[in-house]
Amino acid sequence: MNIAVFASGNGTNLQALIDAEAGGGLSPGKIVLVVSDKAGAFALERAKKAGIETRVIEANGMPREEYDKKVMSEIKDKNVDLIVLAGFMRILSSNFVKQYNERILNIHPALLPAFKGTHGIKDAFEAGVEVTGVTVHFVNEELDAGPIILQEEVPIEKGDTLETLEEKIHAVEHRLYPKAVKLFAEGKLKIEGEKVRIRS
Repeated sequence: MNIAVFASGNGTNLQALIDAEAGGGLSPGKIVLVVSDKAGAFALERAKKAGIETRVIEANGMPREEYDKKVMSEIKDKNVDLIVLAGFMRILSSNFVKQYNERILNIHPALLPAFKGTHGIKDAFEAGVEVTGVTVHFVNEELDAGPIILQEEVPIEKGDTLETLEEKIHAVEHRLYPKAVKLFAEGKLKIEGEKVRIRS
């Protein structure tokens, strides 16, 4: 099963996936392509070091639909079965999501549906909640709203700062995301309405 990972930044979740694959933790999935919208993204260096093909497709003011068509033509060449968003800072167009319906995964640093958007960790920390967490979900046309695959709670303790909370969240992300990708690759995820059933 061919996997494309989309990343815009440092790529720590990409690294977690690369490390998992090296230990057989994504099997039968294989990362065949890393796509970035930023030429300077360190995620590209991580991919190159692991011998994974990369594509840089910068938007440069291009309309979203046009940009996504360009991306689609690149990933079709690689026969991609699954797209994994790992810190990809662009919202995919409705047409793109429909083309890859139930084949796009995202990770969010909060317990969805709480604290949607790009500042999930900060928003939870500032809200003063006692528990936040990590969510892996399928992507649909609504932001941070697709069927949930896996969630794990992360307590916000009295001595936590935003930085220590971020560290705890990222540690969970790096464990949870490969697990969800492997479940998909093994054909164990079935969407039933708004829920995901994990087959044994």
